[in-house]
Amino acid sequence: MKECGNLCDLKSCFLCQLCLPEWLPAITHSKRNFEVKKGELLFSEGDHVNGIYFVYKGKFKVHKRWDKEKELIIRFAASGDIIGHMGLGKMPLYPVSATALEPAIVCFLGMDFFKTTLKVNTNLTYELMNFFANELQNSHRSMRDLAHMSVKARIAQVFISLKQQFGLDKEGYINIEMSRQDISSFAGTTYETLFKVLNEFANLGILILKGRKIHLLDEDKLLLIIANDNA
Repeated sequence: MKECGNLCDLKSCFLCQLCLPEWLPAITHSKRNFEVKKGELLFSEGDHVNGIYFVYKGKFKVHKRWDKEKELIIRFAASGDIIGHMGLGKMPLYPVSATALEPAIVCFLGMDFFKTTLKVNTNLTYELMNFFANELQNSHRSMRDLAHMSVKARIAQVFISLKQQFGLDKEGYINIEMSRQDISSFAGTTYETLFKVLNEFANLGILILKGRKIHLLDEDKLLLIIANDNA
């Protein structure tokens, strides 16, 4: 990770959109921008918390160790999103890791300054509270899905969720490139099981994968798989 100067436009991310205009000069003085290479860790699970990150450009996966050889992807972050907020608790260690899925630029704020920012900017604090509530709900839903949904339905849900979060590019592919290993980690399954389900989906004309790009051919069939699993 390399510091890259003052690149942030002070209007694109979660932080700057919700802060008082009078507070932006303080952010300019305190923030640092970093370039992150594709595949590079922004921070690792167990690292000491030193601040909060906001994504200016690029996409990240936020993930947690499942066992010695597996990981579970918790969520994805894109331009404007916050990363590292789970380090705000009493334990000064990051409970998750964050890895760049493509070349990215982040804005970093030290923890002391960020806490001061929350005290001064009540709208930011309120929206962050809502964000945490949504994160908790999503976490509970993911745990429920892991316990009760079939693997096929979970994989179908992954593709629906990715399309909802990132949309489609000009060619009709979901606007994020993911390895098959990352797809399996997001679905909470093994690579081998994912491979079998993907072949089944392809044979049914549901989707195609071209390298790391995903093209949904029949979203209704994915929704039907999920609905039948929940019936």
